[in-house]
Amino acid sequence: MSFIRRWLLLLLCLAAAGVAGCSRHKEITSLQRKEAASYVSEAEFAINLRDYARAEGLLSQAVAVCPDTPEYWLNLGSVRRRLGNRDGAKAAYEQMLDLVRDIYLHDRKEPGPLLQQIYVLALLGRMDEARAVLEQAQKDHPDDGNVRAFVEGHQLERLQTDQTFKDSAL
Repeated sequence: MSFIRRWLLLLLCLAAAGVAGCSRHKEITSLQRKEAASYVSEAEFAINLRDYARAEGLLSQAVAVCPDTPEYWLNLGSVRRRLGNRDGAKAAYEQMLDLVRDIYLHDRKEPGPLLQQIYVLALLGRMDEARAVLEQAQKDHPDDGNVRAFVEGHQLERLQTDQTFKDSAL
């Protein structure tokens, strides 16, 4: 598994842990979460078939049902970018950015949303802001292993050279 895929998996796990307490949106029922997960599952299948238009529609439905899940916005932005819809990708990435900022403001004990902010800021081409958030993460969470690994591994710089990342970035 490539470094970027492992890092994305870590971000998605951190997002799942952080979303549970976020109150930015109205309460989402377990049935709605299952519905959104079903849309995402179908979208992943469509992506495997390179049917990005179908995947975009399914992911749009998923974020409509469950707008508090950062990875859904990330996936929607990535698919829109593959379709050449830069404005749509930017809108999805900015929604994710707003969401993970809110999640971190709600619970500053977990650095996962800060790492997600760094990733989405890099996707948006806002590298100076990404570096500033990384400095904040180091300051606020000096003993966190994920933050330390991100910094010591120069992951922000590595992202910029990864082709999968470049394909999704603006």
